[in-house]
Amino acid sequence: MSGIKRKRESDRLDRKHSKEKIRRKSSNSRSGDDDDLQAAILRLEAQILESRRNFNNITTLLQITKNEPNDETAIVAAVALCRVFSRLLSGGDMVKSKGMLGSEVVIVKWLKDRYKEYLNILLEQYLRSENPPKQSVALSLLMRLVKEESNTQKEYNWKHGPIPRIVEILLLLPQDDHTRNEFAEKYFKQFADMCYYTFQCIKNVLSDQVEESLQQVVPSNALSLLMSLDKVPELGDETDVYCSGAPKQARQLSALKSKAQEAWLVTLRFGLTKAQRKSVLAVFSYQIAPWFQQPEMLMDFLTDSYNIGGGTSLLALSGLYFLISDKNLDYPSFYQKLYSLLNEDLLHSKHRSRFFRSLDTFMSSTHLPAVLVASFIKRLSRLALHGPPAGIVVAIPWVYNMFKRHPACTFMMHREIRNEDDKRKIEEEGMGDPFDMSEEDPVLTNAIESSLWEIETLQSHYHPNVATLAKIISEQFTKRSYNLEDFLDHSYLTLLDAELNRDLKKEPIVEFEIPKRIFTAEESDLGLLGELMQQVIDAS
Repeated sequence: MSGIKRKRESDRLDRKHSKEKIRRKSSNSRSGDDDDLQAAILRLEAQILESRRNFNNITTLLQITKNEPNDETAIVAAVALCRVFSRLLSGGDMVKSKGMLGSEVVIVKWLKDRYKEYLNILLEQYLRSENPPKQSVALSLLMRLVKEESNTQKEYNWKHGPIPRIVEILLLLPQDDHTRNEFAEKYFKQFADMCYYTFQCIKNVLSDQVEESLQQVVPSNALSLLMSLDKVPELGDETDVYCSGAPKQARQLSALKSKAQEAWLVTLRFGLTKAQRKSVLAVFSYQIAPWFQQPEMLMDFLTDSYNIGGGTSLLALSGLYFLISDKNLDYPSFYQKLYSLLNEDLLHSKHRSRFFRSLDTFMSSTHLPAVLVASFIKRLSRLALHGPPAGIVVAIPWVYNMFKRHPACTFMMHREIRNEDDKRKIEEEGMGDPFDMSEEDPVLTNAIESSLWEIETLQSHYHPNVATLAKIISEQFTKRSYNLEDFLDHSYLTLLDAELNRDLKKEPIVEFEIPKRIFTAEESDLGLLGELMQQVIDAS
């Protein structure tokens, strides 16, 4: 017995010596001592796992984790503590049970306090750190503890765990911080329950009063998290969840969509920059709208976006068209809004290709009224008179396709006047164009009563490609339709390159006979030009 007592006393002295040694090294750490200190950390961890009598080592490891100036050594201590607390959580050492002795209750309470202290260090010092490796380690350790906590509970009470604080700190970090992307890739996008928790946390953070200095950062970070989700997950398997004790609603698609809708709405209401709004509208139909159980709630956002003008208006109309065609949303003024985008800047805009792609989709229905389609055809033809060649070569094929799709509009190309008096009057005096360019409602422009004299005018355009293409309106419509993609990406440079690289069927004439005289001819006194000049002189 005396030998056992001496051995225990010796172990106690060794542990005391190790702690003092660690304190001395951590207070004045040198690069040469780092390996020894890290080895001592691992010994402290092993001692904790050996016996409950060594729980005081946790305090020593916490001090190193918190105060060690060498990041690598501090991370070693943090990882060691994560293993310790994971073992304690899985072993039930941190749960108070009935019939437990008073001394055991004190130990459980002490362990819970140390665990909270450890979580606070990881959250406030490590996750908020400006050192990326420290942040990455903190995220991994915190999520490991989340998993261990969930394994000990039949239904995980995530609201009292680290998740809300993790998401809150991720939203408060600078906009270019990489940790948020790591969280999204490893957890948010991979597991349905992490989606559910994160949606709820985003809503809670943005619903609370946000400091004025953070009113741009927090919504922007929330948007980046939400935008990282490519699609709505397919739920059903256990592999869809990260926490084994995830609540049932986290596994239900309807509950997940409900949380997503709340998170999106509170983010959009916070206000977005023009660039952010465009990024949202660009992926609206396939990345955002599918999360909404009530997509009509986005109507205000889309109409506000339309009022901004420019490319934002076009993107907003794409979202509105999706709601109309896929969700049966009633929006009577859609085509009036679309018609208003046909302005003087359209054919010069850098968004021209995107607009025509969308316009072709919007006008694809064969059930549109002929008077409405005629207004679009006429207005675009009028704009082509002042457009660049690269814009005109898109407008003309689009007009051709509209005539093929809506034969009732072909009266605009050729209409015989049967009343002889009216015909004679028009031949003598001409007629005005009944089309009202200033009318905002495409149904009331009288375009169907007009003609496409603009396209005929373009047949004399200075650019040969434009002139040749415009002549299709005067020919028989034997071609089924044009593929707009063949014309959308043209520019001055591509048109010029096409001319320079075109294969010539006949070599151009570069030499010609220069006349010896201008006003007189060799055979007579005066040439043609001379005779005209003589007539002018005689008339004067």
